[in-house]
Amino acid sequence: MAVLTGSQIRAARAMLAWGQERLAREASVSRPTIKRMEGPKGPGRSTAATLESVRSVLELAGIEFLPEDDRLGPCLLY
Repeated sequence: MAVLTGSQIRAARAMLAWGQERLAREASVSRPTIKRMEGPKGPGRSTAATLESVRSVLELAGIEFLPEDDRLGPCLLY
């Protein structure tokens, strides 16, 4: 499975017009966790469970992550 990056999390959040606080609440993680995941080092230090929670919440909200070579790109579905 391709890796989700901080830029992709930010882009998906922007497509939904969600702030970091909303994504954190929906994914049951802290806002500092979302901030760190979206930062320069990306979600690399996050646990698999945290990353899956964030990804699942975004997908349930209508985001589909489409494969781009070895990366993912967000696409809003409505």
